[in-house]
Amino acid sequence: MNREGVLYVISAPSGAGKTTLCKEIIDKFPNLRHSVSYTTRTPRSGEVHGRDYFFVGKEEFKRMVDAGEFAEWAEVHGNFYGTSLATLKECRSQGIDLILDIDCQGARQLKSRFEGGVYIFVLPPSIAELRRRLDTRSLDTAEVIERRINNAAGEIKESRWYDYIIVNDDFEVAAEQLKSVLIAEQCRTSRLLASLAATFDI
Repeated sequence: MNREGVLYVISAPSGAGKTTLCKEIIDKFPNLRHSVSYTTRTPRSGEVHGRDYFFVGKEEFKRMVDAGEFAEWAEVHGNFYGTSLATLKECRSQGIDLILDIDCQGARQLKSRFEGGVYIFVLPPSIAELRRRLDTRSLDTAEVIERRINNAAGEIKESRWYDYIIVNDDFEVAAEQLKSVLIAEQCRTSRLLASLAATFDI
């Protein structure tokens, strides 16, 4: 059956666990790929260019913006992030589903440009727990952590326009909920009618 690939857009405050959740379910769905974003931030320990992000300089990022190469882009915590327009179009046309781990600004841009996307917001159980997770992972300075916590309040307010909210208190439960969302969306009538019409005269 020919079908258009689905965009699963996942947003969350830093430290809520969205990246780990995305990695957890990616192998559960053979037709699902992770969309690798471009960023100007410095790679963290263990991150690999082309796997975790495409790491580029600010001048290259600006060139790509000017050339219209991004489906969405935004400045987050002082760094720039963007999603390749060519990659999105190619995967959708080939029927490949994409999971995008992006911020609320980028999600809004995608929602205004593409129909049929699924928008999922991951929440921490509390701000106190979010702070504990950011402190524990030891990836950022105290100043950066404070900035992330301050930004979290505004990001959480954005969750009201997303299609689904998952509270990542128990990771296994949250992963199962995310998996359930993807399974349900694969069976959505609007996604299947066109491809089934010829077979069943619907």
